[in-house]
Amino acid sequence: MIIKTKAYPRAGLIGNPSDGYFGKTISFSFSNYAAEVVLYESPELEIMPCQKDQSVFGSIHALVNDVELHGYYGGIRLLKATIKKFFDYCRENQIVLHSSNFTIRYKSNIPHGVGLAGSSAIITACMRALMAFYGVTIPKPVQAGLILSAEKEELHIAAGLQDRVIQVYEGMVHMDFAEDIMATRGCGNYEYLDYKLLPPVYIAYQEDLSEVSDVFHNNIRDRFNRKEKLVVDAMKYWAEITDKFKDALIAGQVNKLGPLLDANFDMRKKVYQISKANLEMIDTARSCGCSAKFTGSGGAIVGTYNDAKDFDKLKKSMKKIGVNVIKPRFVAPDRKEK
Repeated sequence: MIIKTKAYPRAGLIGNPSDGYFGKTISFSFSNYAAEVVLYESPELEIMPCQKDQSVFGSIHALVNDVELHGYYGGIRLLKATIKKFFDYCRENQIVLHSSNFTIRYKSNIPHGVGLAGSSAIITACMRALMAFYGVTIPKPVQAGLILSAEKEELHIAAGLQDRVIQVYEGMVHMDFAEDIMATRGCGNYEYLDYKLLPPVYIAYQEDLSEVSDVFHNNIRDRFNRKEKLVVDAMKYWAEITDKFKDALIAGQVNKLGPLLDANFDMRKKVYQISKANLEMIDTARSCGCSAKFTGSGGAIVGTYNDAKDFDKLKKSMKKIGVNVIKPRFVAPDRKEK
């Protein structure tokens, strides 16, 4: 039996930069790219490397280029951490696993380091493969928590729930991470929204523009913990405009959505230090009549546009600054699983 599972990149459409601030956000998943895991029974448990895990290089320049692109660790550590967390969950919940071993490998074409949640997509696909191999069902909110714990607890990667939630749930989801909800449930309140109600949406990215999210999150975390008024007020503001976006979407008031996306970024610009390259992407998109904000921590943007003419203008303008533009293919959620 060969098991193949996929998980997709996500775009943070509007809201707080992370659930860690008890805010709100709306995100969607899209299938233009994917992380795929293949798992099959074998005599021994083996994790096979992919291109990102290579240790043979044509030159010292090739090695340095690989490190700059992928860091010192590839995806094998992601699979190891996921397998451990899956095992821990089953042991804690007295779920008996069969004794068969497996071989597992992954591949991903999700643009690296541009805020599209490529690493958590690998972990999500791995979790799905393990669930299928062992016949274990894990509720979606718990899956998202396990995926987050694999990154935070095992690998010490700065991360939040929202990426893992949308990659587990798929589709488009409104997430409420209010402190009382998190304290009571251990997770947020997640509600599907109909992405078909959205006006035309684009995503633009360039790998060279990636910014390390650890810098963003650690800096803002410290300022938030110190109760810096600008940061605290910004978190409240982002939560408020997330609900305004949701209400306008449901009411069919699509003309209000683009300005809310712009407002989301404009507040971010007041709170964060934004690189010149990232600002150029935002300004270029807006000069074409499109709304624009980051999909995550920098390196990619998402926004709305009016028509095909505006989209063509956007593509041509972005190409001049070395930025790729796509129309995201939204992923329909499987609502059967809770």
